[in-house]
Amino acid sequence: RSCNPPVGNLATGRTPVTLTTCGQNSTELYCFYPEQNLLHQVSHGCGQPRCTKCNANQPDNSHLPADMTDDFFANPVSWWQSAQGVHREEIRLDFETEFYLTHVIAVFKSPRPAAMVLERSQDYGQTWRPYKYFSVNCTATFGLQDDLTEEGSMCTSRYSDAVPCTRGEVIYRALSPTNKIEDPYSPEAQDLLKLTNLRLLLLKRQECPCHGSGLVEKPQRLAHYAIYDLIIRGSCFCNGHAEECELANRTGVMENVVHGKCVCRHNTAGDHCEKCAPLYNDQPWKPGDGKTGAPNECRKCRCHNHAESCHFDLSVWLASGKRSGGVCDNCKHNTEGHRCQRCKPGYYRDRGKPMSSTEVCKPCTCQPMGSVNATFSRSWRCHPKTGFCYCKPGVAGPNCDRCLMGYWGFGENGCRPCDCARDCDQHTGNCFNGIPIGGRIPDLVQTPSNESEEEWKWNDHEQGFSALRHPEKCVCKEKVLGSVTDFCQMKYAYVIKARILSAHDKGTHAEVVVKVKKVLKSGKVKIARSNRSIYPESWTNRGCTCPILNPGTDYLIAGQEDSRTSKLLVNMNSLVKPWKAYLGKQVSDILRTGCK
Repeated sequence: RSCNPPVGNLATGRTPVTLTTCGQNSTELYCFYPEQNLLHQVSHGCGQPRCTKCNANQPDNSHLPADMTDDFFANPVSWWQSAQGVHREEIRLDFETEFYLTHVIAVFKSPRPAAMVLERSQDYGQTWRPYKYFSVNCTATFGLQDDLTEEGSMCTSRYSDAVPCTRGEVIYRALSPTNKIEDPYSPEAQDLLKLTNLRLLLLKRQECPCHGSGLVEKPQRLAHYAIYDLIIRGSCFCNGHAEECELANRTGVMENVVHGKCVCRHNTAGDHCEKCAPLYNDQPWKPGDGKTGAPNECRKCRCHNHAESCHFDLSVWLASGKRSGGVCDNCKHNTEGHRCQRCKPGYYRDRGKPMSSTEVCKPCTCQPMGSVNATFSRSWRCHPKTGFCYCKPGVAGPNCDRCLMGYWGFGENGCRPCDCARDCDQHTGNCFNGIPIGGRIPDLVQTPSNESEEEWKWNDHEQGFSALRHPEKCVCKEKVLGSVTDFCQMKYAYVIKARILSAHDKGTHAEVVVKVKKVLKSGKVKIARSNRSIYPESWTNRGCTCPILNPGTDYLIAGQEDSRTSKLLVNMNSLVKPWKAYLGKQVSDILRTGCK
């Protein structure tokens, strides 16, 4: 739910600033009528005035601005008093941060002013706006209607009578029947209630009616403003995201002081909970809803524990259909991406660890001599999902650290083909079994008995080679694009344009990872424009796939599907051609008009 901090006296612990104070330069005499005389029958006269001295530097004789905001229960008869003879006086209270105001009460020792303005600033005193005008005659003084006759007017005569001549109150309520606010955190409410400074302008002094009943030798000694208590009720301003506040920019702790720094909840942050916490910017910040009670919490970004903060990005938010707009900052543990969801170039994903693990991205371990940098994405040293390195011609192994079967002479240019029907010595090129070229080539799975099983095992226990890079020795009788009738008779389940990313010998089957760039036709198996696997059915001869599929090359591929396993198949009846724009158009035209 939305939260509300408690209301207290904002004046407690804070000292107002005034233009003058009695006795601020030297001791001065002032006179006043005893309070008990003034509180009773004014018509009987005020009685005889009493006179005493005021000196701002003598604690027993001072009446300082701080006396207005001290504890009125502990010090009921302390007051601030202005210098003598002033008509215009200003009392200003400056806050260290933004607060919400509910109401103001001023209890005067002297008669209340005949004209006065209560103002607030929301920009630390740069500009001021009135809350309320007070006058015995609103029309004559300010040109405004009296709210006693016109409800909602900015001026009132309710608190400007000289009687009572002491302990008269001036009251202002920010929220009144004419200022109804349903949501206290709405922009309208903030415009009315939020303030950084409060100011009382005392514009015209007036005397108690009984003053004229007796002759006073020096009437100016009675001519001053005096205020017992200034009470400013309000709370810290927290946008509906906190229930308590703590000290802001000040030292020392005072009891009953309303502090200005919110103790934020709902995953928010800032002195006024005006923003989301560093890792909680997945949707736009909102204030709590004071009308419905909805907390409008900030939502955590999905950074998989690889970032300490994120920021809200409007374009990401709109692109997601307003579901998620968080972009993680400074991804750690060798990750990158909006959500730190992929490994940086030079690293690959360890599938044995959760994405949130600090060790999820392992460094590529490519043999520098056997691997190439000119891959389809130049910044990748190995495949970011498998860790397989990109090998030079004739080179094999996950790390490109040995020759492919049937190749020898591992070096800067890769490996050279053996002049043998089978394998040869990796260092000398001498044939192992003397089978000449053109003889029967045994299947790859029939590995010689003198080779240990460990030699062909990878970390993830796949058998065989890493990606089959440059099958120069592969010879396949491949299908050609014949007539429209021939093409249609094949009843291909799918036709795609795809880039070959990598090929893998799985021991029991081959798997080729492709990036689908265009879908010209699809059957029961759904095909998206993304990375997926296709499965060659002819693949064992010398580690070749038939038809030939070279990594890094774009192909037009037309083939069958296995809807039961959702696999796309490639066999000797499939059409596999290096992609050409005219070829793609030709096949598109056939599919659109020819095969009916």
